[in-house]
Amino acid sequence: MTLKETYQQIRQQTLDFCSHLQIEDFAVQVVAFASPAKWHLAHTTWFFETFILKNHLEHYTEFNPHFNFLFNSYYNNVGDRILQANRGNMSRPSTNEIFEYRTYVDQHMQEVFNNLSDTSIIDLIILGLNHEQQHQELLITDVKYMLGHNPIFPVFNKDYLLVKDHNSSSESINIPAGVYQIGYQGNDFCYDNELGVHKVYLNDFEIANRLVTNGEYIEFMEAGGYTDFNLWLDEGWSWVNKHHINAPLYWHKIDGEWHYYTLAGLQKVDPKAILTHINYYEANAYAEWKAMRLPTEFEWEIAAEHLNWGTRWEWTNSAYLPYPNFKKEHGAVGEYNGKFMSNKMVLRGASVATSQNHSRKTYRNFFNPTERWQFTGIRLCK
Repeated sequence: MTLKETYQQIRQQTLDFCSHLQIEDFAVQVVAFASPAKWHLAHTTWFFETFILKNHLEHYTEFNPHFNFLFNSYYNNVGDRILQANRGNMSRPSTNEIFEYRTYVDQHMQEVFNNLSDTSIIDLIILGLNHEQQHQELLITDVKYMLGHNPIFPVFNKDYLLVKDHNSSSESINIPAGVYQIGYQGNDFCYDNELGVHKVYLNDFEIANRLVTNGEYIEFMEAGGYTDFNLWLDEGWSWVNKHHINAPLYWHKIDGEWHYYTLAGLQKVDPKAILTHINYYEANAYAEWKAMRLPTEFEWEIAAEHLNWGTRWEWTNSAYLPYPNFKKEHGAVGEYNGKFMSNKMVLRGASVATSQNHSRKTYRNFFNPTERWQFTGIRLCK
């Protein structure tokens, strides 16, 4: 597949997901960290306009001079922007205008593809496509958060369950102590936070080739897992009590049985299915209850070739920090990862919501330890 065809396929994938939304759905922002669908559609388009068309296509006229302020996410080098919490306040521009914006930018991108020779532009297009794939996953999880907090639990798509995966193995993998290389070593695309190949020493460890299931987590809950402060990190215990947490996100006890909201509607919890939508504090407390631990991101990466992974983002016990010799690019592109290297925990793998061809064993995802609206899970280690 050519780069032009890849561009068209990825851009269409975003539209295909949005085809299941009602017009009223596009502007809703339930909470500050979950952006409206309309904003995702515009922001991923803004990326190509801002970093490619405005700089590299002669005589290009931007679609709307207000859009840089409205749809810039966090790039201080590009200019001012609205607060993230205010993205849902934009009843205007209309959703139809956002679709017109996407068409306008896509048409002009074809001109770029027709005269494509500069490798720096090719690299920017590839970055923009990976950026859109990241937002495709965020779009799925943000829409689920929106509909999952609607009191009638509407169905997004009856075929979009996304929580039905079961483990296919039960053994554990033993990894011997030694010095191992960490980081991306290929020639294809990766993010800058994966670069800086370096060596780490690991002690012997054993890691499960399966993820924790709903049924196993219910045992933790019924054993008083959410009420025993001995299991929790201090900040996690404060989070549990402040928000009165007693179950994973989207779980509801109805007539004595646990149900969870899925994009296919409200369903009974499948005890054999793989657990999802828990945060780092919950994952750590469960591991403590099992007298085990979460793997470090380095242990996970070294074991990955032996593991079944890809259905859940897996919390690790590693803070999100730069690798040795990490270097930020100059300008706005350098803001992509480096400035977030504080107060975040690393997740490894991928999830059922991750776009195709957007995962690798060196991929370093990162979120705040309180966040659980992504498809996150638990793999135990000792």
